[in-house]
Amino acid sequence: MGKRDFISTLDWDRAELQGLLDMARELKQSPFREDLKNKSIALVFFNPSLRTRTSFELGMHQLGGKAIVLEPGKGAWPIEFEDGSIMDGDAEEHIREAARVLSRYCDCIAVRAFPKFQDWQVDRTDHVIKQFAKHATVPVINMETITHPCQEMAHMLALQERLGSTDGKKYVLTWTYHPKPLNTAVANSGLIIAAKFGFDVTLLCPTPEYRLDERYMQAAESYTQANGRKLTVTHDIDEAYDGAHVVYAKSWGALPYFGKWDQEKPIRDAHKHFIVDAEKMAKTDDGLFSHCLPMRRNIKATDEVADSANSLIIDEAENRIHVQKALMLDLLR
Repeated sequence: MGKRDFISTLDWDRAELQGLLDMARELKQSPFREDLKNKSIALVFFNPSLRTRTSFELGMHQLGGKAIVLEPGKGAWPIEFEDGSIMDGDAEEHIREAARVLSRYCDCIAVRAFPKFQDWQVDRTDHVIKQFAKHATVPVINMETITHPCQEMAHMLALQERLGSTDGKKYVLTWTYHPKPLNTAVANSGLIIAAKFGFDVTLLCPTPEYRLDERYMQAAESYTQANGRKLTVTHDIDEAYDGAHVVYAKSWGALPYFGKWDQEKPIRDAHKHFIVDAEKMAKTDDGLFSHCLPMRRNIKATDEVADSANSLIIDEAENRIHVQKALMLDLLR
């Protein structure tokens, strides 16, 4: 059996993901083990990190292994990803060498590489991490590219801890205002995991332009149908919040304006009222609130909501370390 990567939860079925969540729950109760003694992971960051870097580094340490942090273009050579390229630019190293050398040194490679935000048809190919996966001979883990599967697993663990069964509950993924257009990764992942785990899913966004990539919309439609549930897209705030058990807030840029953000700005600026506040949460069925963090307070959600007893933001963030440890154990043992 060849190596297995963790690039998108689209490639893992619900039972497999539930197995990881169950293992994460065990690790949460007993965090220090030696299962990965003498194992190592290379953490390759093309973009900044707080929770991801800390949780992966500490997670590997708590399992007895070693994490190496690399930042191409800073403490490591810039990397070229195009096959057949004439390397006369900034890149000093090609992915063909970088991935294979790291595979000789380490037992796993994890990659964070955000989109370039210029052309969605290019960014949606997830080229950087797929080139790592193609040339590495060890498992490759997605630390956020155009999806954020580790975040969605931490999110689902937090939801199961509070709700028990998620089947048949109402899940609202709501767009919120942000002064800058952001990656769709967490929204894509929230949509996928909620649909896969049996929620009735509502996507609340200002206008049709804020629908997510059809690959994820179609996957969510397929998962909800298979579970006997439904996927709803609405621009009506009252309809979305009514009876919701979960409200997950995230800002993202509208794909039709990808790379042309000045054209999108008037639409974005006109919908600051999508902020998650107590008035909206009062329409829910004692709904839980969460956000992946970092979160701009009183822009995306009010202090009252973020600090409420129904807020899962800190629990979800903590769960990053537990689910990632479970994932590393699954891939490396």
